[in-house]
Amino acid sequence: MEALQIHWLDMPKSDAAETKIRERADLLSRFSEDVLKCEVWVASPHGHHRKGPLYEVRIRVMVPGEEIDVNLQPESDDVYVAIREAFDAVRRKLEEHERRLRGKVKAHPRAKSDRTRRRQIPPRGERT
Repeated sequence: MEALQIHWLDMPKSDAAETKIRERADLLSRFSEDVLKCEVWVASPHGHHRKGPLYEVRIRVMVPGEEIDVNLQPESDDVYVAIREAFDAVRRKLEEHERRLRGKVKAHPRAKSDRTRRRQIPPRGERT
């Protein structure tokens, strides 16, 4: 993917994690050929004393007419698990976007006409 930008926040750059991000971003083109741009932010928030650093991964994918945004902080302290879960969430949203474009979204059946009739309340003098 040519239009991939990776940002590292509150942590040093990791070549291995960057390689994993590039692999996962390239896989997105299998689900949609319309991906224009992909931005990824990886951050290590502070203040998690019991579990250690929990990595936060934010991904913004731009396709024609829509911007798909995922901000995920998984329960794992492994940056690779955080990357995988965030890209899986983006993939699901991208698949949903493609289904909407193709008109293959499951529609709810319309209510039957006898169900939708409202109960007619007679005027005041005509009640029995």
